[in-house]
Amino acid sequence: MILLWLFLGLLLVSPLIFITRKLRGKRLVHVMGSSLVIAALIYIGFAIIWGDTKWLATEFVGVLLYSAFYWLALQRGLVWLAIGWLLHPAWDAALHLFGPGAHIAPAWYAWACISFDVVLAAYLLKRSLEKQPMAINT
Repeated sequence: MILLWLFLGLLLVSPLIFITRKLRGKRLVHVMGSSLVIAALIYIGFAIIWGDTKWLATEFVGVLLYSAFYWLALQRGLVWLAIGWLLHPAWDAALHLFGPGAHIAPAWYAWACISFDVVLAAYLLKRSLEKQPMAINT
């Protein structure tokens, strides 16, 4: 079953990669950075759905953390978003699969998110190595 959920993440990341393949500079950073923040916000939605107000603070820390990677990418380059997306699976696994937040997100979602995040991190790392100037397409 886990393989199916991982495959679901691969399917779901495909449209985002397709849509952003022609974006450059800050436009790419904005789309991918916003997507990273949305990925963190989804867990706040799960905490609200389950009525776990104590857990909301933990998820809010995640939103702040991944927003910081978005900000760093705007200041320093796309590689910071690749790092943020690469760290997000650790959040998924450590908190939502095997940790204290396992009651918040469904297992299928956390597994799909892991494959989504890893593929997107690799894509962004590749894009960051293309040496594109940040000032283009602001």
